[in-house]
Amino acid sequence: MQTWQQNAQSAVSKFNLLNEENIKTLLLQLADSILPNADKILEANSQDLAEMDKSNPMYDRLQLTESRLEGIAADMRNVADLPSPFGKTLSETIRPNGMKIKKISVPFGVVGVIYEARPNVSFDVFSLCFKSGNVCVLKGGSDAYQSNLAIVNLIKKVLCENGLDENIVTLLPAGRDATAELMNATGTVDLIIPRGGKGLIDFVRTNSKVPMIETGAGIVHSYFDEDGDKEKGKNIIFNAKTRRVSVCNALDCLIINQKRLNDLPYICDDLAEKSVVIYADDEAYEALAGKYPYDLLLHVDETSYGTEFLDYKLAIKTVANLQQAIEHIAKYSSRHSECIITENEENSEYFTKVVDAACVYTNVSTAFTDGAQFGLGAEIGISTQKLHARGPMGLAELCTYKWIVNGEGQTRN
Repeated sequence: MQTWQQNAQSAVSKFNLLNEENIKTLLLQLADSILPNADKILEANSQDLAEMDKSNPMYDRLQLTESRLEGIAADMRNVADLPSPFGKTLSETIRPNGMKIKKISVPFGVVGVIYEARPNVSFDVFSLCFKSGNVCVLKGGSDAYQSNLAIVNLIKKVLCENGLDENIVTLLPAGRDATAELMNATGTVDLIIPRGGKGLIDFVRTNSKVPMIETGAGIVHSYFDEDGDKEKGKNIIFNAKTRRVSVCNALDCLIINQKRLNDLPYICDDLAEKSVVIYADDEAYEALAGKYPYDLLLHVDETSYGTEFLDYKLAIKTVANLQQAIEHIAKYSSRHSECIITENEENSEYFTKVVDAACVYTNVSTAFTDGAQFGLGAEIGISTQKLHARGPMGLAELCTYKWIVNGEGQTRN
């Protein structure tokens, strides 16, 4: 019996013979199959949800609903309609000796993705890998195993109905042994992408022998400048913090210029409706005392800054100027998404030039750090590193390249 590594490698060679129309047709068929199979998927998801406390911030990430499945199907159709990223000529030249050299985009081959309790990732990863010509190996968290199994079974069913190798996608068993096996699959797996919190990413970085791209961990700041518009600031901060607290683009720390502390109660007013716990430094605490619910207002401690809360929690830091805000971000940021709220163009330009992050915003909620929102159709992750890919990773980032050289018998002296 062949191992999953052998099956994945075998699937690569067969996959290379598919054309763009075949790939698009299958993705559209799969998208059309999601809602008719929603009962099976949601039943499996309910089994996973039953094992998790509803108060756990990961519960929202784990939960699937019919409306979320509709959104997943829509994203898959968007991916299907995108132009194929592989086989593109990236550059072309003719050397003085007549040798013709082309640089073309090609799939990585086998992409492994390690992720936590987010079953929607199974659909997203498959659609992006399939569209870009990659075989995918999925290692989801044990919290979502039944959900992932139902999703992958549906994908395999559609693959088989179209006469394709079902090993184009593989779901590994729950447990650490399978994770270790994936991270040591050199020669079989070409790339690993971990999607999850800092702990998962650090673990994969330390232990993987297969090349990896760091994604996911987001310690996100928004700086309310001396020249910030308080109405924009209120809306941006509320949206960035509360839209979905369990995602990596959610706001973790509000930095405020001390000259605008009088506006802090107004800016934070809507947060109280969502029972957001605020960890404020002394100046911010004084500005909020008596104007923000007493039981939701706490003093900062040594863990308040540099923490990805993934919960209804927010730290506040008071600074004297723009430079201090940038220094705070440089110290605690995970280089994911950072924002400045200001009407001062000079401050905005300086902030965007100096702040080192994959996505830097002016007067926009960091909730937009998302592949679909960036026009990529969907995303396989948000890279916080600088090699190969940075920020939301779509189809193009799932390709590497090779050189094609043609001639008429040229030899080198």
